[in-house]
Amino acid sequence: MTVVRSTLPEPARRIAGDALQESLVDLLGLSLIGKQAHWNIVGPRFRSIHLQLDEVVSTTRSYADQVAERAAALGVSPDGRPETVAARFDLREPKEGWLRDTEVVRLLVGALEEAIGRLRKRIDAAEEADKVTQDLLISLTYELEKQRWMFEAENWPRED
Repeated sequence: MTVVRSTLPEPARRIAGDALQESLVDLLGLSLIGKQAHWNIVGPRFRSIHLQLDEVVSTTRSYADQVAERAAALGVSPDGRPETVAARFDLREPKEGWLRDTEVVRLLVGALEEAIGRLRKRIDAAEEADKVTQDLLISLTYELEKQRWMFEAENWPRED
């Protein structure tokens, strides 16, 4: 049942809605990863990375709201319930317990990289379906790429 009628034709609404829902799950999951790492980071760069994690959490939560509201505006009920996120989220996650600062950086670089790759596919899918949704996903990708760059720069030179 659609409570809000969309201005998009049904096939386009479905494509945009799927892209938005998948992005919502990724964003909510990323915010949880960021907070888990924020609470458990240890190491000589604790403070700077601890604060940088708050930036990621703030960005992901803000965009989660925008993504969910865009879905609602299209007549797609956004689903951010914990059980939905737990069932569908599949980006890398932190291990339990304390996390070394270098480990946190690797975790965030990897999780953000995976999320960005998925967003780029959704951007392509939304291109014909809904330019407004595509634009939102592009601006989100810009922000996550900036965060990924900042984390990657934390571990230079790499310890690979």
